[in-house]
Amino acid sequence: MNAVLIALLLLPLLGAAATLLPVFGSEPGTADRRALRLNTVVTGAVLALTVVLAAGFDQDEPGRMQATTDVSWIPAIGVRLHLGVDGISLPLIVLTALLTFLCALYSTRRLPGGPGVPSAKAFVGLFLLLEVGMLATFAVLDLIVFFLAFEIVLIPMYFLIARWGSGQKVPAANRFILYTLLGSAVMLLGFLLVGTKAGTFDMQALADAHGNGLSHTTQVAAALAILIGLAVKAPAWPLHSWLPDAHTAAPTVGSVLLAGVLLKMGTYGMVRVLLPVVPDGTATLAPYLGAFAAVGIVYGSLACLALARPGAKGDLKRLIAFSSVGHMGFVLLGIASLSQAGVNGALFANIAHGLITGLLFFLVGALKDRYGTADLDTLSGATGAALYGRAPRIGALLAFAAVASLGLPGLAGFWGELLAMFGAFGPAAALSRPAFLTYMVLAGLGTLLTAAYLLIVVKRVCMGDPKQPATAPDIPDLRRYEAVSWTPLAALTLLAGLWPALLLGLSEPAVKHLLGGG
Repeated sequence: MNAVLIALLLLPLLGAAATLLPVFGSEPGTADRRALRLNTVVTGAVLALTVVLAAGFDQDEPGRMQATTDVSWIPAIGVRLHLGVDGISLPLIVLTALLTFLCALYSTRRLPGGPGVPSAKAFVGLFLLLEVGMLATFAVLDLIVFFLAFEIVLIPMYFLIARWGSGQKVPAANRFILYTLLGSAVMLLGFLLVGTKAGTFDMQALADAHGNGLSHTTQVAAALAILIGLAVKAPAWPLHSWLPDAHTAAPTVGSVLLAGVLLKMGTYGMVRVLLPVVPDGTATLAPYLGAFAAVGIVYGSLACLALARPGAKGDLKRLIAFSSVGHMGFVLLGIASLSQAGVNGALFANIAHGLITGLLFFLVGALKDRYGTADLDTLSGATGAALYGRAPRIGALLAFAAVASLGLPGLAGFWGELLAMFGAFGPAAALSRPAFLTYMVLAGLGTLLTAAYLLIVVKRVCMGDPKQPATAPDIPDLRRYEAVSWTPLAALTLLAGLWPALLLGLSEPAVKHLLGGG
């Protein structure tokens, strides 16, 4: 299985390199079609390999690293090419492969275009390089290599926003890369501090040591630096301000991957690095992380309510971006509780958010393509956009994604938020229970606000008189390529909601080990 994991990383890397070769023809149309076909084939092959990896994964020992490769890479500083998967990283690898394949499939028919937009070859090369970085982040087990993988995604995403985006795309891309680069620089300092003090950058060895050999001062300093870098990518309030602009300007597939995968890289790093490597430092900072998470939940929901009200000229993509700040707040709250229930809930919410928000961004992208705008006031008009009457299948999918996002029981959004709040109800013994009870109450308020703004969106976009106004355009309902791209996300949202043990059974033993309980 280690060969399968290596092939997962090599395939998209080789595919990205192939776009530099003169093998696609000289005619722009032919070259674009061949490049997009290559994108679908490569990402499809990667998804097939992740299915093989998941099928070969020993589910009786999900807390043990499997499919491992460990070879020396840079002996002078002790950096190793150490790969492996466990019950924490496997679902994220599968989610990444699925979303990239669905985005590649969608792009064959809806490639972002316009005057001055580069060829599809450039898009495909950057897209596959982005997949390499995302997959590697969840597969590597060396702090320095983790940092490199964490950084690989920045340049492709920058160009996807700046060259294939819309609106204020260049300023949004600049803010995205400045925020994330500065955060990553601080995170690297924390990695170097841990590595030099512990004598190794190997994440598995550091996790097994569980902080032994690192003084409390060292742990607090390292945890603070690492937490800042990861919180920018998460994104945690108040380091989130790059996110709404980036989502609003990004093309549809860029928004799907940004919300579905890139945000998860930050929270995954907290679970993989902070909890086991610097546990004392993390425990010291956990109350502050919990406070920021609770504020982020309420803040994100209030921002969405403001955008959803009539007359606010709220952009639907921007609204969903702010909703991500709130939803990722639940993930951060679960991690901050340092409890098994809370961390398991955070990992579940990671996957659920990737599925649901990915579907929401696909839907909003389709509405923007049809209406030429994502402005909520323009879409809804005086009576409502009446999607139930004009495009009933898209309207039904939008309503489904909205109720899943607000945490309706039986759908994926419910379990992660419930367990994160349960973790705040019973945090680790070293933490202040009254403080975390306060955070839990704020998170509960956030769930009510979330339901409010999402139901307003459903009312304004899905309901209304399809015959009013008389000038309302006829819009096509769900197209075949859209159905193929979106149905897996809807089906998995339902499956995860009805069968949460599918994910929790994988993560629970691994979380117990990372928290030092086995």
